[in-house]
Amino acid sequence: MKNHAGFTLIELVIVIVILGILAAAALPRFSDLSTDARLSAINGIAGSLRSTAAITHATQLAKNLSSNGSVTVEGVNIVMNDGYPTASSIASALTDYSGFTYSVIAGGAGVNPGAKFTLRTGCHVTYSVANGSTAALVSTDAQSGC
Repeated sequence: MKNHAGFTLIELVIVIVILGILAAAALPRFSDLSTDARLSAINGIAGSLRSTAAITHATQLAKNLSSNGSVTVEGVNIVMNDGYPTASSIASALTDYSGFTYSVIAGGAGVNPGAKFTLRTGCHVTYSVANGSTAALVSTDAQSGC
């Protein structure tokens, strides 16, 4: 009698099925990159807003312009309020905010005026305009499901 070395067909099929089940269980942990992409997008637009506010403020100071006047940066006229861009002009100062919905927040009782850049529900960046001695503020809101 000859001794046969190796695996039978049924053993190979069982191993392949087990590997398939393990791969199906592990795949969602590695493939959920869309949330990371959205978080990167809102952090990117927040950084752009902070940079825009800082550059326009520095331009206003360097040129010794009125804090409530306007500043021209790279050919774009930006209206200022207390040395920082207004809510209505901050979007025109940005090069690209595609994918985001831009809206102006009207000030009111307990609400600072500003601008809101929304990627989707629970996933947005808010620009609050400067108020007296308080500089412009950029905040992100990334709730679960962002």
